[in-house]
Amino acid sequence: MINNQQLTTHNQQNAFTLLEVLIYIGVLVIIMSTISSYLIWSIQSSTKIKVMTETLDNARRAMETIVYEIREAESVYVSTSVFDSHPGQLSLETTKYIPTDESKTYIDFYVSNGRLCLKKESQNPICLTSDRVEIANLFFSQIDTANFPSIQIDLSIDYKNPTGRSEYQSQVNLRSVVSLRSY
Repeated sequence: MINNQQLTTHNQQNAFTLLEVLIYIGVLVIIMSTISSYLIWSIQSSTKIKVMTETLDNARRAMETIVYEIREAESVYVSTSVFDSHPGQLSLETTKYIPTDESKTYIDFYVSNGRLCLKKESQNPICLTSDRVEIANLFFSQIDTANFPSIQIDLSIDYKNPTGRSEYQSQVNLRSVVSLRSY
C-alpha cells in the first residue's frame, strides 16, 4: 500500500508551482511580442518598398514618354503650351500619329485630376500615370539655343496617401533637358 506521505510527495514533484507558471507565461509573452513586432516591421517594410517602386516606375515611364515624344517632334507649338508654371502643358507638332488627309498633327502633355495625360489629336487622352500617384509638380521650360531648341522638364510625383501613414509616403523628382530633333 501507498501511504499518504508518498502520494503527497509524488504530487508535489509532478505539479507546477504558481511561480513556475508565471515565469513560463512571461517568457511566452516576450517571445510572442518579439515575433509579432518583427512581422509588423516586415509588412511595413514590404509596403514601403512597393510604394517607392510604384512611384518611381510611374515617374520613369512618364519621363521616358515625354522625352521620346520631344525628340521625335518637329517643333513646340507655343500657342497652347504653358511654360514655367505648374501645371505646365507642352504641345508638340509632329509627323507621327497623323490623321487621314493631314500632313502634321499635335500631341499635348498636361495634368488632369492629378494624373499626367498624353493627348494625340483626334484621339482620347491616355493617362501616363496610375491613379495611385499624383503629379505634385510639372514644369516645362524652353531653352533657346542657336541650333537646337530644347525643353527642360521638371516632374515630381507623390504617392497618394490619404491616411498619412509613413509607409505610404514617397516622392520622386526628375529633371531632364531634351532637344528636338534637327533635320
